[in-house]
This record gives sequence, structure tokens and C-alpha cells, in this order.
Amino acid sequence: MRYDRTVHLETDFATTVARTRDALAEQGFGILTEIDVTATLKAKLHHDMEDYVILGACNPPLAHRALETDRSIGLLLPCNVVVRRDGDRTAVQALDPSTMVALSELEALRPVAEEAARRLDAALASLTAADDS
Repeated sequence: MRYDRTVHLETDFATTVARTRDALAEQGFGILTEIDVTATLKAKLHHDMEDYVILGACNPPLAHRALETDRSIGLLLPCNVVVRRDGDRTAVQALDPSTMVALSELEALRPVAEEAARRLDAALASLTAADDS
């Protein structure tokens, strides 16, 4: 089972992170956390790796609806969005919201997952559309 929604862009890493933040905001997602994996691994393990950041994105109305269905679903909310260098391109990846339905087996979450997927797909599509112009 694929658990990601991924697009690849020709833009540089810093530009892609900024555009990803904007695209998510346009779809009602706020960024609650940002983890610079590259800097963390360098500081803690002296390990060099490609540019890699995890954005903790949240759409409060969707999160609320999901949590009203199942308080434990916070473990599976599609919150993480990864921006990372992938060779000559930059990848933007979001967790596929249908994963929370598949793993929890709670059909009541399907409408939330479908709306989250529509919003994430719109954000990703806006990134590729801007990349093409």
C-alpha cells in the first residue's frame, strides 16, 4: 500500500519549502512544527545528508472531526509534509490521508480523509502548476 502523495519540482530547496508553506496555508493547513532533519542529524550524529525538512501541518477543523470519531486517531493524522532534495529535484511528500482509514478500519473517518486528500492534492497540484510556469 502506498502511503504517500508525492510531487517533484525543479525549484531549489528553500524556494520549495516557502512555496509548500504557502500552498498548505491556502488549503487551510497551518504549520505547527518544523523539523530540520539535516541540521538535527548533523548536530547530534555528525552525519551529512541532503536537505530534508518535516513540516507538521494541521487543518484544525479536519483534525477536530477525526478526533471526535476516535481520540487515538491523532497517531495517524496526515500531518507530516516532507520537503527534501531528491537528486537534481526537490520532492514534496504528504501522508496519504486514506492511511488513517485503512489502518484504523473506521469507516466514519472516510469523509474526513477524503476532504484532507482533496486539500492536500490541491496544495501539491498548485506547486506543480507554479513549477510549470
